Amino acid sequence: MNPEEESSLSLEMEETGLILTESSTRLPSGTSTALLKSYTYATPLPTELEPDQECILGVDEAGRGPVLGPMVYGICYCPLSKQDELADMGFADSKTLKEDERDNLLDVIMSRPDLIGWSVRVLSPMDISNSMLRKEKYNLNALAHDTTIQLIRDTLALGVNLKEVYVDTVGPPESYQRKLENLFPSITKIVVAKKADSKYPIVSAASICAKVTRDDVLRHWIFAETGMGDTLSRKFGSGYPSDPKTVSWLKSNMDPVFGYPNIVRFSWQTCKTLLETSGKTVRWPDDDESNSQPRITALFGQSGDGNAELAKQRRQYSTFATKNNPRPPPQLMQDMALRGVVDF
Repeated sequence: MNPEEESSLSLEMEETGLILTESSTRLPSGTSTALLKSYTYATPLPTELEPDQECILGVDEAGRGPVLGPMVYGICYCPLSKQDELADMGFADSKTLKEDERDNLLDVIMSRPDLIGWSVRVLSPMDISNSMLRKEKYNLNALAHDTTIQLIRDTLALGVNLKEVYVDTVGPPESYQRKLENLFPSITKIVVAKKADSKYPIVSAASICAKVTRDDVLRHWIFAETGMGDTLSRKFGSGYPSDPKTVSWLKSNMDPVFGYPNIVRFSWQTCKTLLETSGKTVRWPDDDESNSQPRITALFGQSGDGNAELAKQRRQYSTFATKNNPRPPPQLMQDMALRGVVDF
């Protein structure tokens, strides 16, 4: 993630960091193991959902900008005929709510399995970083789009008759909406909009599912690195790169050789900068060998070009022997005083 993305996303930073209390009740969408691989949690279908009953679905995310922890995409859906009832439950954009307010609203969602279905896709910091550092360009927007598409497809695969879908945009909303419309022609209405989490209650509900799940995973974070769970501080701050508490945690918990534990998104520019300025330079054997080997194309140039060194390399690495330039026998044969057939 470049500094411009970090700066814009950091505007969403909350004033206080996550409250860490070990006695908190675990969510079913959380995890009890180290988060090394991304996973999906989905509730059963609403118990009163009738076959082929038309439904509305919202999509939103939590944790796009932080340098620490997972990014979580959430969906929430209910019968289209019940959307007014859902709106009366008081959902709002999760970023405008305090932590206990978000927790209470998720309790409301979980108390209505007859009406509401929901799902989250929890993307691990390792998977996020690996995706962004791939040789083929695959940025955070592409990852977000693919995650949204996967969640919608999974819901359709359950037999849910989706007729309206509302998505909080990532990138230009117009092109994103066209992309989804082409992928899901059976869905009558797809709306991709900025600030959809504050405009559409179904997206606000999805925002609650995503944000509370992310908070739960961070609150109960399990370090995969042996022995670190008892030694590392959990005072992360908000997790955003512009938060002084977060930056302080990163500086205090960076190994100069091995970098960071698995909670950190090491592809973020904040981490790259700290590693470059405070980490140790590691030289790999291949780095030295690459300087001594000629480029393969250099072995196929025209002879007699006046470059003595290049001609020497051609002779040294050529696989063909000539009368004037016999190929030396392998070192093993030289050591054992053996002769080749061509020598007789």
